[in-house]
Amino acid sequence: MVRLRRGASPGRDPRGQPIPGTLTETPVTGCVVTPRAETPQVGGDQQQARDTVIVGYTIYAPPGSDWKTTDQVRIRGEVCDITGEPGNWGRSPFTGTLGPVQFAADRVTG
Repeated sequence: MVRLRRGASPGRDPRGQPIPGTLTETPVTGCVVTPRAETPQVGGDQQQARDTVIVGYTIYAPPGSDWKTTDQVRIRGEVCDITGEPGNWGRSPFTGTLGPVQFAADRVTG
Protein backbone atom coordinates (compact mmCIF):
# COMPACT_ATOMS: atom_id res chain seq x y z
CA MET A 1 0.00 0.00 0.00
CA VAL A 2 1.18 3.54 -0.74
CA ARG A 3 0.34 6.72 1.19
CA LEU A 4 -0.17 9.79 -1.04
CA ARG A 5 0.33 13.11 0.74
CA ARG A 6 0.35 16.63 -0.71
CA GLY A 7 2.69 19.27 0.64
CA ALA A 8 1.68 22.83 1.40
CA SER A 9 0.24 24.87 -1.46
CA PRO A 10 2.95 26.99 -3.11
CA GLY A 11 0.45 29.77 -3.84
CA ARG A 12 -2.66 30.54 -5.87
CA ASP A 13 -3.44 30.45 -9.57
CA PRO A 14 -4.64 33.54 -11.51
CA ARG A 15 -8.26 32.79 -10.49
CA GLY A 16 -7.34 32.67 -6.80
CA GLN A 17 -7.57 28.88 -6.43
CA PRO A 18 -4.86 27.14 -4.36
CA ILE A 19 -2.18 25.39 -6.40
CA PRO A 20 -1.79 21.76 -5.23
CA GLY A 21 1.42 21.08 -3.34
CA THR A 22 3.98 18.45 -4.31
CA LEU A 23 2.69 14.88 -4.06
CA THR A 24 4.83 12.52 -1.96
CA GLU A 25 4.30 8.77 -2.33
CA THR A 26 5.40 6.67 0.66
CA PRO A 27 5.16 2.85 0.65
CA VAL A 28 3.74 1.57 3.94
CA THR A 29 4.31 -2.08 4.83
CA GLY A 30 2.56 -4.15 7.47
CA CYS A 31 -0.97 -2.96 6.70
CA VAL A 32 -4.05 -5.16 6.68
CA VAL A 33 -6.66 -4.17 4.08
CA THR A 34 -10.17 -5.58 4.40
CA PRO A 35 -13.22 -4.87 2.23
CA ARG A 36 -15.87 -2.97 4.14
CA ALA A 37 -19.12 -4.92 4.35
CA GLU A 38 -21.42 -1.91 4.71
CA THR A 39 -22.58 -0.40 1.44
CA PRO A 40 -25.01 2.44 0.80
CA GLN A 41 -28.62 1.39 0.47
CA VAL A 42 -29.80 1.47 -3.14
CA GLY A 43 -31.92 4.59 -3.54
CA GLY A 44 -30.88 5.84 -0.09
CA ASP A 45 -29.69 9.32 0.83
CA GLN A 46 -26.14 8.58 -0.38
CA GLN A 47 -27.31 7.67 -3.88
CA GLN A 48 -30.13 10.11 -4.58
CA ALA A 49 -30.05 11.66 -8.08
CA ARG A 50 -26.78 10.02 -9.21
CA ASP A 51 -25.29 6.70 -10.18
CA THR A 52 -22.60 6.04 -7.59
CA VAL A 53 -20.32 3.10 -7.09
CA ILE A 54 -18.48 3.09 -3.78
CA VAL A 55 -15.62 0.70 -3.07
CA GLY A 56 -14.78 0.74 0.61
CA TYR A 57 -11.93 -0.68 2.66
CA THR A 58 -10.98 -0.74 6.30
CA ILE A 59 -7.25 -0.31 6.84
CA TYR A 60 -5.31 -1.45 9.89
CA ALA A 61 -1.93 0.31 9.69
CA PRO A 62 1.11 -0.33 11.91
CA PRO A 63 1.08 1.18 15.41
CA GLY A 64 2.30 4.77 15.50
CA SER A 65 2.06 5.26 11.73
CA ASP A 66 1.24 8.78 10.58
CA TRP A 67 -2.09 9.27 8.76
CA LYS A 68 -4.11 12.42 8.06
CA THR A 69 -7.65 12.89 6.77
CA THR A 70 -6.21 14.73 3.77
CA ASP A 71 -4.05 11.75 2.73
CA GLN A 72 -4.96 9.31 0.01
CA VAL A 73 -3.89 5.68 -0.33
CA ARG A 74 -3.22 3.49 -3.33
CA ILE A 75 -4.74 0.06 -2.68
CA ARG A 76 -4.39 -2.63 -5.33
CA GLY A 77 -3.71 0.05 -7.94
CA GLU A 78 -6.73 2.21 -7.01
CA VAL A 79 -6.45 5.63 -5.38
CA CYS A 80 -8.79 6.03 -2.40
CA ASP A 81 -9.62 8.92 -0.08
CA ILE A 82 -9.37 8.52 3.67
CA THR A 83 -12.88 8.85 5.04
CA GLY A 84 -13.19 10.22 8.56
CA GLU A 85 -10.53 10.54 11.23
CA PRO A 86 -7.89 7.79 11.54
CA GLY A 87 -8.25 6.13 14.96
CA ASN A 88 -5.41 4.92 17.14
CA TRP A 89 -6.30 1.83 19.14
CA GLY A 90 -3.78 2.76 21.85
CA ARG A 91 -2.15 0.30 24.24
CA SER A 92 -3.61 -3.05 25.17
CA PRO A 93 -4.46 -3.16 28.88
CA PHE A 94 -3.57 -6.87 28.81
CA THR A 95 -0.21 -6.93 27.02
CA GLY A 96 0.89 -3.29 26.90
CA THR A 97 1.53 -3.51 23.15
CA LEU A 98 0.40 -0.75 20.83
CA GLY A 99 -2.58 -1.47 18.62
CA PRO A 100 -3.01 -0.48 14.97
CA VAL A 101 -4.15 2.78 13.47
CA GLN A 102 -7.52 2.14 11.80
CA PHE A 103 -9.22 4.16 9.09
CA ALA A 104 -11.69 3.85 6.23
CA ALA A 105 -10.71 4.42 2.61
CA ASP A 106 -13.20 4.88 -0.23
CA ARG A 107 -13.00 5.16 -4.00
CA VAL A 108 -16.03 7.07 -5.19
CA THR A 109 -16.97 7.36 -8.87
CA GLY A 110 -20.03 8.50 -10.74
